[in-house]
Amino acid sequence: MTQDAIFGPFFATVFLTLLVWVYMYIRRISFITSLKTRPQDLAAPGTLAQISPPNVSNPSDNLKNLFEIPVLFYALVLYVFITKQVDAVYVNAAWVFVVFRTLHSIVHCTFNLIMLRFYLYLFATLTVWFIAIRAALVHFI
Repeated sequence: MTQDAIFGPFFATVFLTLLVWVYMYIRRISFITSLKTRPQDLAAPGTLAQISPPNVSNPSDNLKNLFEIPVLFYALVLYVFITKQVDAVYVNAAWVFVVFRTLHSIVHCTFNLIMLRFYLYLFATLTVWFIAIRAALVHFI
């Protein structure tokens, strides 16, 4: 397995973030234009969030969420690459993370079934902790 194999899931997560960002703007722009109000009327902090229905606010919340645990994922991927530890276990774990984060985003941005979303988030995050603990053990042992 080449060291570069770890960048498939890395960039898949980057592009997931891009897709959620685009989807968020599509939902926001559609909502704002449906209000028949001036965008300046929504300029005060929190105003748009207060009046947005879930189909507008959930993609925004999901985008924010993609800058939490995934940041650790990016750092760990770079660490594993730089230290030349990339192997099938890391690459497969990284793809597991991508799959569960993608499913989490789909659920969060659409029908938002809370317990399903929670378990998808949990499994994705446990995968990141697995990568972190494995990398730390290799580093310190």
